Amino acid sequence: MKIAVLGSGGWGTALALVLLENGHDVTLWSYTQAECDVLVQKGENPMLKGVPLPEELRRTADLSCVKGCGAVVLATPSFAVRATARAAAPLLSPGAVLVSVSKGIEKDTSLTLTDAISQEVGEGHPIVALSGPSHAEEVGRHVPTAVVSASKDRAAAELVQDLFMNGRFRVYASDDVVGVELGAALKNVIALCAGVCDGMGFGDNTKAALMTRGLTEIARLGVALGGRRETFAGLAGVGDLIVTCTSMHSRNRRCGILIGQGVPVEEAVRRIGAVVEGYYATATARALAEKAGVEMPITQAAYAAFYQGKDPRAVVAELMTRARKHELEDSWV
Repeated sequence: MKIAVLGSGGWGTALALVLLENGHDVTLWSYTQAECDVLVQKGENPMLKGVPLPEELRRTADLSCVKGCGAVVLATPSFAVRATARAAAPLLSPGAVLVSVSKGIEKDTSLTLTDAISQEVGEGHPIVALSGPSHAEEVGRHVPTAVVSASKDRAAAELVQDLFMNGRFRVYASDDVVGVELGAALKNVIALCAGVCDGMGFGDNTKAALMTRGLTEIARLGVALGGRRETFAGLAGVGDLIVTCTSMHSRNRRCGILIGQGVPVEEAVRRIGAVVEGYYATATARALAEKAGVEMPITQAAYAAFYQGKDPRAVVAELMTRARKHELEDSWV
């Protein structure tokens, strides 16, 4: 199949290589000609050092590359997904499947990224979210990986499953788009917090508690917004949470470490040199929780630390001394 991957960051490049390996005709699109020139001249992506780009991988900065494609993968940072979909919309072939692989919630609208894409391209284009525990650095090096292809359209979800799946990249299909996308976006908040705990010198006990209770919050909001609870126990939920909270590949965790070490939040975000999705998702998740009437104490605490200048150690102390609770919310009812 002819496929365009829009966004030549590490993730877009890694997925383009998976598709190319599977025998597809793949074009990797860069937002600027300068970015494209680097890929052509160096023969590799600076964000995936040591991973060669085969000559048969087409590279361009011309968005008309989507013409005639049976599938178009949107791999830009979350803030650019809507604009990219809008620009590509008039060029799409009828029935082209759109695959959203970015992780986030749209800042101004609080929409999931597939909903934002849908608003721009209209009807006639099935939309699929592809997500799960998948560092680009490892996918690019052929490290075995498993992800989820989610869509309201079963045929589209299974088509994307077939397009990407091979012996080192396993894909499961799902119809829970809301759950998969919210798991992908909200785990970044917890990963940023995990980094802060690391930066403050806390241990494994702290991180285990944070991840477990963080997943409870994510599932609580996800279910309130229409996701299925079991999705958050799967690859796009706990799987993605584990990998993002524990790996130094994670920009969110690395940024959190700096904050925990005392670097001002805005400076820490700047030093990472790429989009720290968890920072922006914290504000969006807090707004969604308040609108839905869902209790998310870790997210509220993260907002206080990242946006209101509260000392992270004071935030942790407040979380630890909250009124006692039952772990299972419906116990002894």
